Amino acid sequence: MALESVDGSMDVSEPTTRHCFVLDLHDDPELIAGYERWHRPGGPPVAITRSIRQAGIAALEIWRAGPRLFMILEAGPDYDAARKAEQDATDPDVIAWEQLMWQFQRPVAWAAPGEKWAAAARIYALAEQPDPPVAAPSA
Repeated sequence: MALESVDGSMDVSEPTTRHCFVLDLHDDPELIAGYERWHRPGGPPVAITRSIRQAGIAALEIWRAGPRLFMILEAGPDYDAARKAEQDATDPDVIAWEQLMWQFQRPVAWAAPGEKWAAAARIYALAEQPDPPVAAPSA
């Protein structure tokens, strides 16, 4: 699936699988601003960006509406979520990053115990909708 975001930053040319997740931030303007500072270009440590890319994640964006975050992840054919979780659990850089981020984040109410980013279920796709009937030309 070729995909491009509104601002052109999520351009993926190889086949990918989209995964979407939600997470909340603490509803505190200073914490939200701090979280956004950590996620500006060059904000995350190089080891975190490297870890994401090496896992086969072709593109990743985080969007915010109020204190709610939406992550859109485009996984390449080599991505394995279980393998990524195993690697993250033993990577000191990822562990430190996750501990740092947790001061800003809180799970959504329906998250399973210990779950951080909760998976979102797709409920609509324009591509799956039938084409509307063509209107007859007016006389």
